[in-house]
Amino acid sequence: MGTDVSIGNGDGTRLTAHPLRAAILGEVHARPFTPIETPRRVLHFAFDTAGERALADRAALTAFCARRGLPPLKATDKQHRVVLGGTALRWEQHSEFTTYTWELPSEPAEGSTPFHPSASSLAAPMTGVPQPGPLLAALDLHLLAGKEGQYAPERLFDRSSLAVAENSDGLALFATDFQADPAGFVRILLVDRGLGAERAGALTQRIIELETYRTLALLGLPEAQRLSSSIGRIERRLAEVTEEMRHTAQLIDNHRLLDELTALAAELEAGAAASLYRFGASRAYNEIVQLRLQTIGERKAGGLPTWSSFLARRMAPAMRTCITTEERQANLSEKLSRAANLLRTRVDVELEQQNRDLLKSMNERTRLQLRLQATVEGLSVAAITYYVVGLFGYLVKAAHDSGLLRVEPSYATAAFVPIAILAIWLVVRRIRRKHIAGSEPG
Repeated sequence: MGTDVSIGNGDGTRLTAHPLRAAILGEVHARPFTPIETPRRVLHFAFDTAGERALADRAALTAFCARRGLPPLKATDKQHRVVLGGTALRWEQHSEFTTYTWELPSEPAEGSTPFHPSASSLAAPMTGVPQPGPLLAALDLHLLAGKEGQYAPERLFDRSSLAVAENSDGLALFATDFQADPAGFVRILLVDRGLGAERAGALTQRIIELETYRTLALLGLPEAQRLSSSIGRIERRLAEVTEEMRHTAQLIDNHRLLDELTALAAELEAGAAASLYRFGASRAYNEIVQLRLQTIGERKAGGLPTWSSFLARRMAPAMRTCITTEERQANLSEKLSRAANLLRTRVDVELEQQNRDLLKSMNERTRLQLRLQATVEGLSVAAITYYVVGLFGYLVKAAHDSGLLRVEPSYATAAFVPIAILAIWLVVRRIRRKHIAGSEPG
């Protein structure tokens, strides 16, 4: 049922709201940007919490907050932010993953050295919560104040995979090489040239989301690579089966090929069903990455590749592989269906031919049975007539001997023969017609 809400200028008007209205309104404000003061060190973790792991993680965070007297986590919350002294924890739960973002204090701007101390020495707070699931992403983002040219990304990152860009108005520079450091963190340098806390927080969150969704989008690539060999084998076998179909004429061979096509189709559909969600999620995550890049509004910095150009060169082929694999599955499924239908039609035609031959044989046997039946009926009439005439002869002879009949017995018997034959034949015919009529459906 909906909830009554007051609409208007306090006139007491009551309207019934849609049951999802509150959730829809709240979704717009579910993950607000948090202002961040420069300098700041941000450690971000993303974990796979699909299925029951999400419930266990929520319970662990609830216990974590209770032990430290922090604001409790509500049952319907998808994000939660708490402050522990100078450190802030931002927790977010999504459909298949959960993120923990720790905002840690950093050294003053004058003495700051990027990524010092190491992220592994700062990650101790994460041990206060049980690991909710397999680790997907680990980011070490260092937000520092700086001027034009103060930090040289070429000295901090691997030049071969370095991506650097400024935001739309040049008040921030962000750089990374998308590689894991010895501690397993992907390092991102964000230089604040006058953003302010609000814009620094928004840009930090967008960059973190960009890297997180980039990692999640690429989860489809191993799945595509795993399916590639299976799809290739099915494609080759389909070509072989269709070639065999051109030369097979026996029903048993067509049945064998049809069974094999059915098995290939079942294998393909099983793989497609298992990868359906992963490929769909990869497309959605990739779209989010592109949207985040558009929102940031990159500008080239120092002649180095921007994040957009780097990801287009490295990430686009992986996404294309996923899309191509999905298209191959769909096309191959259609081809298997067509081949199976053709073969099934051939089998049906052959079965109809066999049924026609069988019916023809049955008709021939029925015709022979009718002829045999007619022969048997003729013999039956003759045999019955013989016995009836014999009995009649005894009666006539007895009547002649007693004087009741003066006609010669042999003449009377001979005269009775055609009468007996006709009478018996009529009786037999009547009986046969009656039985035939009784056996016909009503």
